[in-house]
Amino acid sequence: VWTPAIASIDLLSCVHTEEYLKNLLNGKINDQEQRRTGFHWSEDIVTRCRYETGGTVLAAEVALQRGLACSTAGGTHHAFPSYGSGFCLLNDLAVAAKYIRSNSSSKRKVLIVDLDVHQGDGTAFIFKEESCVFTFSVHCGKNFPLRKQQSDLDISMEDGLEDKEYLSTVESHFPWLLETFRPDLVLYDAGVDPHWEDELGRLCLTDQGLYQRDMYVMKTAASRGVPVAAVIGGGYSRDIDKLALRHSIMHRAATQVWRECEM
Repeated sequence: VWTPAIASIDLLSCVHTEEYLKNLLNGKINDQEQRRTGFHWSEDIVTRCRYETGGTVLAAEVALQRGLACSTAGGTHHAFPSYGSGFCLLNDLAVAAKYIRSNSSSKRKVLIVDLDVHQGDGTAFIFKEESCVFTFSVHCGKNFPLRKQQSDLDISMEDGLEDKEYLSTVESHFPWLLETFRPDLVLYDAGVDPHWEDELGRLCLTDQGLYQRDMYVMKTAASRGVPVAAVIGGGYSRDIDKLALRHSIMHRAATQVWRECEM
């Protein structure tokens, strides 16, 4: 178990604007902005998001050292440089990708694999002109956000899609991306909101489908020697115990991959 450091203002500023960070940290977020994020501002929520971002950065660092690492938070892909949105205040995936690239003389290439049920619009926007970060989003087309951004590769799914077709779609694109883009690191957003019981999902994956999905992504990358840092992404249920168990699927899959690949 690794303990993350809180994300510093300098670290966050590689993605977010100075004005937004100043307002966020000092509670100068108006009612309209709070409605857009779904959060009432508090010092605690800001601190939590900063630690969450620090956790994703740490997972990326550990993955580069060990081959595979998972955080217990992260995946806040709706945050844009100058504002938060959709329960996301800071874009941890974007910060981690920028950090890993800026702290390497070789300017590592990062592939962001976003399998949350919602399009990673903030992440897509942030990296739309950066050729060394590839954004790949598989999402429910009729779900939030209403206005989609342009990822490097967007796969829009119809409502009600089940395990077999979903997994087949991921399998038909992911190996090709690894072979053609040749990333030095995969940042994997393993949102559980494609689950059939998710309150905001609209897709119909089972627990087993999520497990197979996570196993496939991590094992496919690991077997090619590509490090993977995974985060939990979205998941929505009033039953917190059920939701926590669902989020643990990624960690159980990662444990199995670690054993099978003898990492």
